[in-house]
Amino acid sequence: MAIPIPLSPGSDNPTGLDSKEAESRLVKYGQNLLPEPEATTFITVFLRQFRSPLIYILLLAAAVSLVVSDTKDTIFIGIVLLLNGLIGSLQEYSAGRAASALRKLEQPRAAVIRDGKVREIEARLLVPGDLVLLEAGGRVPADIALVEAADLLCDESLLTGESLPARKMAPFAGARAVDSKATLAFAGTLVTRGRGTGVVMETGSSTEIGKIAAEIGKASATLPPLMIRLARFSNAIAWAVGLTSLFLVAVGFIRGLAWSDLFLMSVGLAVSAIPEGLPIAISIALAISMRRMAKRNVIVRRMPAVEALGSCTMIATDKTGTLTLNELTVTEIRLPDGTHLALDAVTDLDICEIKATNMSPAEARVRTGRLLRAASLPNEASLIQDENGWKGVGDTVDVALLTAARKAGLAQDKMAEDYPLVARIPYEPDLKYAASFHRGGEHVHVFAKGSAETLLSMTDRMDVGGRAIEIDRGALLAQKEEMAARGLRVLAFAEGEIRSGADQIFGHHHLVDLVFLGFAGMQDPIRPEVSQAIRECHAAGVEVAMVTGDDPKTAAAIAAQAGLEFGPSQITTGDAVREAEAEGPERLDELTKRARIYARVLPSQKLAIVLSMARNGHFVAVTGDGVNDAPALKHAHVGVAMGVKGTEVAKESADIVVADDNFASIVCGIREGRTAYSNIRKVILMLTATGAAEMLLFLLAIPIGLPMPLLPVQLLWLNLVTNGIQDVTLAGERPEGDELARPPRRPKEPIFDRLMVRRIIQSTFIIGGGGFVAFYWLLSWGYQLAEARNLLLLLFVMFENVQTLSCRSEHRSLLTRSFFSNPLLLASVVAAQAIHIGAMHLPWFRDVLGLAPISLAEWSLTLIAAASLLLVIEIDKFHGRSSSSKSLRAIRG
Repeated sequence: MAIPIPLSPGSDNPTGLDSKEAESRLVKYGQNLLPEPEATTFITVFLRQFRSPLIYILLLAAAVSLVVSDTKDTIFIGIVLLLNGLIGSLQEYSAGRAASALRKLEQPRAAVIRDGKVREIEARLLVPGDLVLLEAGGRVPADIALVEAADLLCDESLLTGESLPARKMAPFAGARAVDSKATLAFAGTLVTRGRGTGVVMETGSSTEIGKIAAEIGKASATLPPLMIRLARFSNAIAWAVGLTSLFLVAVGFIRGLAWSDLFLMSVGLAVSAIPEGLPIAISIALAISMRRMAKRNVIVRRMPAVEALGSCTMIATDKTGTLTLNELTVTEIRLPDGTHLALDAVTDLDICEIKATNMSPAEARVRTGRLLRAASLPNEASLIQDENGWKGVGDTVDVALLTAARKAGLAQDKMAEDYPLVARIPYEPDLKYAASFHRGGEHVHVFAKGSAETLLSMTDRMDVGGRAIEIDRGALLAQKEEMAARGLRVLAFAEGEIRSGADQIFGHHHLVDLVFLGFAGMQDPIRPEVSQAIRECHAAGVEVAMVTGDDPKTAAAIAAQAGLEFGPSQITTGDAVREAEAEGPERLDELTKRARIYARVLPSQKLAIVLSMARNGHFVAVTGDGVNDAPALKHAHVGVAMGVKGTEVAKESADIVVADDNFASIVCGIREGRTAYSNIRKVILMLTATGAAEMLLFLLAIPIGLPMPLLPVQLLWLNLVTNGIQDVTLAGERPEGDELARPPRRPKEPIFDRLMVRRIIQSTFIIGGGGFVAFYWLLSWGYQLAEARNLLLLLFVMFENVQTLSCRSEHRSLLTRSFFSNPLLLASVVAAQAIHIGAMHLPWFRDVLGLAPISLAEWSLTLIAAASLLLVIEIDKFHGRSSSSKSLRAIRG
């Protein structure tokens, strides 16, 4: 027998589709499955890692080394390239899981009406036009237009970010029209209460969650800041090496040098100037910071995200679950006499207290007892305690009220025992209240909760200090409005007594002449650590914007409590974003340049906001925990997902996962990210300065007719052996302590900023120029060419050791940095000296490298000469610190 179902615009048949029509539509529309990312083989991903100018140069260096039969250097460079490729491949290959994580939200089975009968089928077989039955506890299997809804609530937080369940209704509730969004149930959302029937409107990739999945599957619209800067750096190195080599070859050709000598010189200089150890040093710097961040509950899923978080100039944060606890909580109680009481927003209910000015916790519990009893008895939720603490079951508002009562020492089971239930009036949207009747002695007690206006119409007295006096509705409504203006959801409570009869039926007609007990204000409270974390962000020069699906008043109230800095003109809505998008990117960029609070924002708009912020010159970090956040997490410079309450989709789409959902952990991540980038700069400075110095040595020697100062094999030894140890250990430098006191780097700031360029010039001229002077002087004083090269090579090893130590800080004196804070660096400097001195005394190395033992006096002189570099850089650092102090005093003055 067919089950009658009301017709709706999307239904073809009040008894559902027949099997034949369903099969036809399945062929036409396809299965109800979310899109999967295109399969990419690991080999393809691996080969993709070599699309980089720096990698091209390294490959060329390896090929040249192989041509000249230098297999050892070829192997070394090959190992570096292989490690770099494998690390990048594993990171990129794992990123493909983001869209597939959405499949966990698909409903495996669905109850439908086919051929006039209720059947359970696989959800993937649903087609548009199917009639689907929904009930509490299940997920909606497709986008559905409701035709029936009985007390139906759906948790849509994964799509909208709103913490409260959305009430769903049929298109017409009595004589009044219903908002179109309220008549739709979306795929992947959870039915928390009630039941309903609806017509499938969209399936698979056409659903709202399917559109999000398609967005996640696209390639990221932004690159990590480090990758952008390294690409520029690689291009600069390539041009410098190429032009210098061509110039030296041309000069050598004019001088009549042999082509073989010129070729070997070009190879040596190319290898010396190319920072072969940079990829592995960068990987080590990032890996060390990843480990440090993990200790602070910040889990990095993609290595470049370490530095990207440190580079961010804007954090676009979600509200629900990120700034807030994502738990509806009673945070204050207002009694009719104006007494204000606050409740702790923590989850350990056995240690919470109710607090009031000039009132002890015990007295506060007594004063709120009647109100919280009225909140708990007309209540269909329950609290359950397990090994993980207290958990609520039922409607979120009812759970919040029971939690507040528990904080006041009122146990639900004890109240139920003292006041046996007689009858109940469940909450209905049209009624705007719920009530229950309980036997107590010769009377029946009635308890009611609901909207302030509704309950005020049922009451004629109000409770003041235990006495029922004449009600002052104006004053009570003013209290309610003041609470609502602060973003609180306000409920009112009342109670009364009825003399019971033996066969009396209790109902709505008894809800008169009640006593008004007061208000409870509920909200999703701010996490305790958020305000301090946002202050630290502001101090570090990082702006914070909130992007939420909540209404503007609630968003502004929460933002103010969190400590965000904004004015009325900086609050905007999703409607304004949509209008700006329609006018073009320039109009949207104008909006995002000033706005800091975005309310009533859709998922697609969140992504547009983030991309617009990036166009405005920000490096954007996005935080979130829901499916609605996934596209923005994927396409931001760095996506940060919450690990405890975040969805798997959000975590798979993000670059970083905060394991404790603590916003303050993000600040720790920023500090570590800045440390990682600082260490990378130190490595680049050391490698670039020494490579440039070697090129300057040849640029000075070859044009004036001197022989090659160093042989190609000596250049390779200098860069791949003695220098190859120190760059890796320099990458592990500890934080200097002032990372968050510095302003963030400008998004367009290159690696070679003014400070870096100045230091490179200083080091290049001292090392390269000093080496040239030493080489020229040694030849002039009668040293043989081999002897001069031997001492010059030792001098360069000394210079590299000093350069490594001076690079430990860009601003601080070497004397203020503990030598033992990075014991591996100290050991690498000693090891470099020991290796080189050892090579002077080992026959095979002496023959291959053209080395010879030296006297202690010669070693001491080279050490003194190398110390000149440290002296110059220390003077420059002192001058820089003095200038910064004067500027700071001028600003403060």
